[in-house]
Amino acid sequence: MEITLYYSPNTCALAPYVTLTEAGANFEARPLNFRKRQNFSPEFLKINPKHKVPALVVDGKILTENVAIHQWVHRTFPAAKLLPSDPWDELKAISLHAWCASGIHPYLSRINNPSKVCETEGSAASVVKFATEVLFESFGIADEMLAERDYFFDHFTAPDAHFFWCCRRATQLEVSIADFPNVTAHFKRMLERPSVKKLLAFENEVSESFAKVA
Repeated sequence: MEITLYYSPNTCALAPYVTLTEAGANFEARPLNFRKRQNFSPEFLKINPKHKVPALVVDGKILTENVAIHQWVHRTFPAAKLLPSDPWDELKAISLHAWCASGIHPYLSRINNPSKVCETEGSAASVVKFATEVLFESFGIADEMLAERDYFFDHFTAPDAHFFWCCRRATQLEVSIADFPNVTAHFKRMLERPSVKKLLAFENEVSESFAKVA
């Protein structure tokens, strides 16, 4: 099986990199330099016309969006238990993925680039303020979900990787998670996983290589 993950530093492609690693999958991570607009190249647009990552190519077949990609990883590598075995909990895990993708990620994007959602420069500050308030609400909900537990379920699952990216991106954008002790503990716990350490080392190498050709 030939597996290729299209990836770019700081993006939510972090999550499937971690879960593929957790699953022991043999895959190639193919970096894209967004600053060089490689995600708009004709070659990549044939893979994903949405010009986004992650994009997963498996034996020539293409899959996009984290919610779907993580289900594929789980089904292909069931021994890794990347989704809960209980059918109801599995659906709850998929719900968590959807929440990260549609309920948290868009507000991180607003903070990163408010000009995409407002017409005047003066309104950018209000966009960031509103987005930050929504993120704090989400982190508060997650904090309650993570109370007295290490992960969202009784062991590490794919939603933990996706939520870890949300927290990491928030901190990169100077949105503090310090007021949410369970979220903070989860974030620190994830940083200690070998799969995350491997991801961060890979990302550092990619970022350095991109900087050399900037």
